[in-house]
Amino acid sequence: MKSPATTSFATRCGRVLRLLGHLAVGVFIVATRYSRLAQAERAVVTRRWAQHALKILGVSIKVQGVNPGFYPPNTLLVANHVSWLDIVALNSCTVSRFVAKREIRKWPLIGWLAYVAGTLFIDRGNRRDASRVNQILAEAMKNGGCMAVFPESTTSDGSGLLPFKASLFEAALLAGGTVQPVSLRYQRPDGSLLREAAYIDDISLFQSIGKVLSVPQIEVEISYGLPLKAGDAGLDNRFLLAEQARLEVARGLRLQLEEKPQPAPAAETGA
Repeated sequence: MKSPATTSFATRCGRVLRLLGHLAVGVFIVATRYSRLAQAERAVVTRRWAQHALKILGVSIKVQGVNPGFYPPNTLLVANHVSWLDIVALNSCTVSRFVAKREIRKWPLIGWLAYVAGTLFIDRGNRRDASRVNQILAEAMKNGGCMAVFPESTTSDGSGLLPFKASLFEAALLAGGTVQPVSLRYQRPDGSLLREAAYIDDISLFQSIGKVLSVPQIEVEISYGLPLKAGDAGLDNRFLLAEQARLEVARGLRLQLEEKPQPAPAAETGA
């Protein structure tokens, strides 16, 4: 007998078909007119597409805190990382261009869509690559862009918060921009933590999508923390900025973090 906590086979099949159709619409838009749109128009298209994708997947959004806006200029959005759904959920509220690991560029279709949509790809195994990406991020922010990074550099099950890599916070300092911490919590309608959404443990993308499709209802609680002005007192280097952003994200996740000493610059690796 089917568990009441899972969707029926027919429901899953219906979601798959609708999702494929919606993905096809996205491919058509990107291939035919997306590059010709102004940034504000791209943001509108992206947000609408993301909102409809979430509806197909049975995902609802619950917003806490103050949303900085539809496409806030000169902003670096930083969030904890749980799932491939993170990007869709965030874009349904605040549209950003993301930084992702270079392996995603090789994903069938999705990698191409991400590339055309303006995603920046970084080689996390190459420390020097962070400098290149920082320059691109800073320039985009100075030009009024909203960029987004996942400073944990990997996904978790959402029950905790991994240390933040400080490398890409340098972009906010170079641009004199604002760092906007955001917390993502996947939960059931009763508020209990939902681990099925987590993209972890070496499962494939298709296995992860299957797990998400099996859940009748998913709620994503998006909590916007206090914005941090890069360069202000106490936020004038990337390590301080990263740690304060992490504290804000933890607050949104209702986690208590222990105070820890700031790492020396030479100790940092990755991005």
